[in-house]
Amino acid sequence: MQERDHPAKILIVDDEKYILMLLETHLKKDYTVIKATNGLEAWDVIRRENPDMILTDVMMPHKNGFELCREVKTHDETRFIPVVMVTALGKKEDRIKGLEAGADDFLTKPFNELELRTRVKSLLRVKKLHDEIEHKNRLLNEILTKYVSKEVSQTILSNPDKYLKLGGEAREVTILFADIRGFTKFSEQFPAREVVDILNQFFSELVKVVFRYRGTFDKYMGDCIMAFYGAPVQYEDDVLRAVQTAVEMQRVFHRMETDLHHRIPNAQLGLGIGINTGEVIVGNIGSETFMDYTVVGDEVNIAKRLEEMTQAGQILISHQTYNRVNDIITATKIPGQQLKGKAQPIDLYQINYLI
Repeated sequence: MQERDHPAKILIVDDEKYILMLLETHLKKDYTVIKATNGLEAWDVIRRENPDMILTDVMMPHKNGFELCREVKTHDETRFIPVVMVTALGKKEDRIKGLEAGADDFLTKPFNELELRTRVKSLLRVKKLHDEIEHKNRLLNEILTKYVSKEVSQTILSNPDKYLKLGGEAREVTILFADIRGFTKFSEQFPAREVVDILNQFFSELVKVVFRYRGTFDKYMGDCIMAFYGAPVQYEDDVLRAVQTAVEMQRVFHRMETDLHHRIPNAQLGLGIGINTGEVIVGNIGSETFMDYTVVGDEVNIAKRLEEMTQAGQILISHQTYNRVNDIITATKIPGQQLKGKAQPIDLYQINYLI
């Protein structure tokens, strides 16, 4: 477990100066103590100081302890701060009211120093464990969002037993391959470090486009990107968003290639994109210790073949993809194209622009 690099910060709230002084005396040796004299002032301090714990009186002017506790527990950024009611009220009804407001513990006036310090220490231990879990969850989310959009990563984390188990299922998805044309020749002319830096710059911007349109990034394949739409989360407009991704990728790539050409005049790069829609097996392929969330099937091969047929700046889509978006794009039909590994020729479409 991570050790604190600074003392825990405790906010004490009471309208009686003597109680504030007494609490501060008992706690200041081990903790950083901040004070407020009523609930209204305390809420301003909470938002400014983000304390690790709150010890509050109940009967106070402007905003009482119940109201303060309820406000703390209803805001996402503060709801996990432990709140201890330090009160002379001893009735069961008052404790129930405190619990309904979200109080984590109670301390009855006059309080014992040992009891005070024990309760504070116990609740801070729980708060520390929660903070460590939140930190790990943030790291996990940061890792996931390097592969899928934030929306998709939140869905995965909401039900990891469903989305992170080994195995696959049949599902219709739209697969996109985007390959940088001319990069092999470019890489032969420049130092490896410069080549890698430029490739990373292009990939960084292109993958941002995938995420912007809620796609799932699959993998890099040399100077090619593979992504798909429709898994792990499926939407009605998966095909449209794949096509929008391709169009936006071409715009982004053209801008970046123009900037690169100003710096390196003999750099001649382009982007070819192929898209296909169909039923595949989608899921975690591999082993329990190392798995790859990907799509497998003949429809994937078709998307790759389309990309291989493209010229720089071109987007080719299959007939299955075209049928889903033909009312919102203009495209040129390329009939009777023979794909490698296919016995029968198929019709392809070159996207001109979105309507």
